[in-house]
Amino acid sequence: MKKHYWILGITILGLVLRLICINKPDGLWNDEYVSYMISATPLFNGFINGVKSQCHMPFYYLYLKFFMAVFGQSDILLRLTSVLPGVISIPVMYLAGLEKNKMTGCYCAGFAAISSFLIYYSQEVRLYSILFLFSALTLLYTIRTIKEPLKKNFILCALFNFLILFTHTIGFVFVFFNLIFLSVNLYSRFKKTIKIMWLCITAAGLMLAPLVIKIFTTQSFSQWWGHFSLSKIGFLFTDYFSPVLTNLTNAPDNLFYMPKLALYMFIPSLIAIFCIIKSLIKDKLNLQLFSVALFTTIVLAAASICGKLVFITKYSIEIYPILIFLACSGLASINKKGLKTTLIIVYSLLSLWYIIKAPNSAPKMRRAEGHKLAADLLYNADLQKDDIILLQYYAPNRFSKYFNFSDYRVITINKENFPEYLSNNNSYRDVLTDGKNIYQNTFANYNNPYFESKLKQQIFDNLNNGQSVAVIILNSVSFINPQAMVKIAQNETLYNKQPLLFLVFSYLKNKTFFEMSKNLTLTRVEQKGSWTIIKFTKLNN
Repeated sequence: MKKHYWILGITILGLVLRLICINKPDGLWNDEYVSYMISATPLFNGFINGVKSQCHMPFYYLYLKFFMAVFGQSDILLRLTSVLPGVISIPVMYLAGLEKNKMTGCYCAGFAAISSFLIYYSQEVRLYSILFLFSALTLLYTIRTIKEPLKKNFILCALFNFLILFTHTIGFVFVFFNLIFLSVNLYSRFKKTIKIMWLCITAAGLMLAPLVIKIFTTQSFSQWWGHFSLSKIGFLFTDYFSPVLTNLTNAPDNLFYMPKLALYMFIPSLIAIFCIIKSLIKDKLNLQLFSVALFTTIVLAAASICGKLVFITKYSIEIYPILIFLACSGLASINKKGLKTTLIIVYSLLSLWYIIKAPNSAPKMRRAEGHKLAADLLYNADLQKDDIILLQYYAPNRFSKYFNFSDYRVITINKENFPEYLSNNNSYRDVLTDGKNIYQNTFANYNNPYFESKLKQQIFDNLNNGQSVAVIILNSVSFINPQAMVKIAQNETLYNKQPLLFLVFSYLKNKTFFEMSKNLTLTRVEQKGSWTIIKFTKLNN
């Protein structure tokens, strides 16, 4: 009975850490807002098209839709839907570790409870918290199936693999290698069952193929904002094993970008890596599990190098339960009690101290791109009925949870329509395939009569004396100033390194400001988080 008190206490600790700062004043940011927007769409009136327009599978949106239908749509409620699987994952990791031994189980639960990476995504309105739970359950029933190949274990193992596939589009990479691992260990005993399992997986794959094809062939610039570097492999370990989270969206190229955080980043990571290495020594099962994680990472890195996705830590979250299991297995195998105790204390203290004290720890991390911040700027701008709001980068539906646009005239230059504003002879498809070449001269020369005419037609000619136009800018995608833009466009090396979306929306911001400054009077500038509002007013006839 005593062991259950331990697990209960660890689970309560994990719950408390996940509830710290759960109310994010910045609101939902881009990816979270997509989750909300799709899940709020009627099931038979746009929901499927909404799912197909994004890069992930339907399960999470259905999960979120259920909770929204029952409990409402407040931001806190939406975040609590991620806290729930995050907390459940703690005892599940205990059970997975228990398949090795009791000590490994306790360590796995403790690690999951204080993991900054899991705490962060337990407060995020995205699929990653529940995806970790499915991955932990997959690990549990994969090991159980190998140890005790009962029908129940086979069924549950297949179920949770399928749920990964039905939640995460690129989850098939992990599932493929995990099922190879399972098949290698069971084939000699259960040839027929293994063949049936692969047939079922193939059938499921064929059923989902149309949706997968649609997702992979959807034209989108959403992944045109990052590139692969070896440092991101390093950040995979620091994100998973330290309290410092770096590669949540796009990490710097330098692994040692923040020397003052080195203690918190590298000491816990090195402890975990040491324990993983120790777990692999003379343990065939652990070595095979590690190979699943290794080959999954290699495939994702290769896809990133080829430009098919951005190498972000969360995209490999399926391997995280395996890495936790291996690290805790290695820790439990240390015979020197003093060394083991020291490693536990150092790791736990560094992690908990940073979580509690650091202003940018996982539960305290601000959502600088939160859409409520943009809405607050609009409320503060003192706009009058029929004033114009120009949204750059996002369409109005990305803010409608926090702001009512019905009294205003809204113009949007976003990721889907910006080619219509930069020139009159390039389609979205043209820009998608060859945008860097198409726009290089445009970025190097701010003389753009076509864009100037669009602003005149849509804004300047439609403003009466005393009316205003408010421009909402997302700074994190439009941070290149005019002088730097020209320098980048004229230097092939610099130009090739810069993602197209950053160039496009930096140019649009700079050019818009320049043209409006010539024609209107600047009356307000305010910034919140990653958002800036610039208000211009027509003060002459």
